[in-house]
Amino acid sequence: MFEKIWDSHTVYERPDGQTLLYIDRHYVGDDLPLEAFEALRRKGLKVRRPDLTFAMPDHYVSTRGRSLADTVDAERRELIEELVRFTAENGIFLFPLGDPRQGIVHVVGPEQGLSQPGMTIVCGDSHTSTHGALGALGFGIGAAEVSHVFATQTLWQRKPRTMRVTVSGAPGPGVVAKDIVMGIIAHIGVAGAAGHVIEYAGSTICGLTMEGRMTLCNMSIEAGARAGMVAPDAATLAYLKSRPFVPKGAQWENVVARWTALASEADAVFDREVALDAAEIAPMVSWGTSPEDAGPITGRIPDPRSIVDPIKRARIEKGLAYMGLDAGTALEGLSVDRVFIGSCTNGRIEDLRMAASVLQGRRTAVPTLVVPGSGQVRAQAEAEGLDRIFLEAGCDWRHAGCSMCLAINGDMLSEGERCASTTNRNFVGRQGRGSRTHLMSPPMAAAAAVAGRLIDVRQLSGA
Repeated sequence: MFEKIWDSHTVYERPDGQTLLYIDRHYVGDDLPLEAFEALRRKGLKVRRPDLTFAMPDHYVSTRGRSLADTVDAERRELIEELVRFTAENGIFLFPLGDPRQGIVHVVGPEQGLSQPGMTIVCGDSHTSTHGALGALGFGIGAAEVSHVFATQTLWQRKPRTMRVTVSGAPGPGVVAKDIVMGIIAHIGVAGAAGHVIEYAGSTICGLTMEGRMTLCNMSIEAGARAGMVAPDAATLAYLKSRPFVPKGAQWENVVARWTALASEADAVFDREVALDAAEIAPMVSWGTSPEDAGPITGRIPDPRSIVDPIKRARIEKGLAYMGLDAGTALEGLSVDRVFIGSCTNGRIEDLRMAASVLQGRRTAVPTLVVPGSGQVRAQAEAEGLDRIFLEAGCDWRHAGCSMCLAINGDMLSEGERCASTTNRNFVGRQGRGSRTHLMSPPMAAAAAVAGRLIDVRQLSGA
């Protein structure tokens, strides 16, 4: 599948292996450095294909309100204002703060049908791998590359290798897409897919919803992959068919034929193969400062002294010191100070439904922030009454945005606070200076909110 998309978008291949790719979709957020916009102005250039470029503020927006005045400070407000100015100057489609569709770019793109099978999709954000769930080649790019795409609608890239991760069998109770991808990363490591594009396959993957596949592909970058992909199937077509930006009528029939032909042939050869049994994956929790530092909630923190690799041993010792944890400690029972449910990994309607199923009829024991991934997700959640469940449980129900995933909009942990989080990264300081992040699924985070500690969601009815 990757080879088909790559070959069909190759404009020119240099003798040194660099390939000029045509880009079908370019997403732009508010987290770009101002230089990315200034570079074009200095050269007197305009965006070459504004009709293929879509923008929305997401990283710096306040989740407390939809007004620009709600932004936490003038510096971050200026970044949003610059995005608005640049899109107006270049005729780029913008989902502004007041638009009910605005949200995190990796939630809004698929939701609006802007992300489609067979596309090349780029954005100045590493979690652009999310869009691979629809059978696209989506990957993050740097600021200089953003300027190149603005000016030419193309991008120089070196062709990655291919890797197939096959997950088979029925997941056990309480095991969802987040657990599966955390299990994959714990198995292969954060550099396990470096230099590769992952194609996910197997009966477990085919059985995932589109939201689950987005969670899976979103975290491909945490395994070092350039991108993650799932072949388009009936679930993909059903998800896309009524989306606003998807072709209609006879054009729909044409794209369906093209999209369904993208799947890899049965005898396709990959540079690397990995296989996992879903039945062996339990609800997962991270304990260190890397996404690979994770294990089943029933497990214990490993002893670094048992690790042969001295570099890895030193990293884990340093990570445990930062997290305030000792080797051998049981994961279940660790107290948490806060819970965050949201992000481009787990801020979709399915994620909120899973969290609400645990929280319904219960009260949270610690402050719990619930942030939908888009205005559409928020509206759907309120139409289903999920907001009432969150509010009656004592949660803080907010507007869409990246929020506490990377703590640059004012939503953050205090130094030393421990958080059960549905986000994608548990790096040092990721959720605020001195913050301690434990990654997990939405139902596991909801269970931690109720218990005030890490707990196996399977112990709670409704999970």
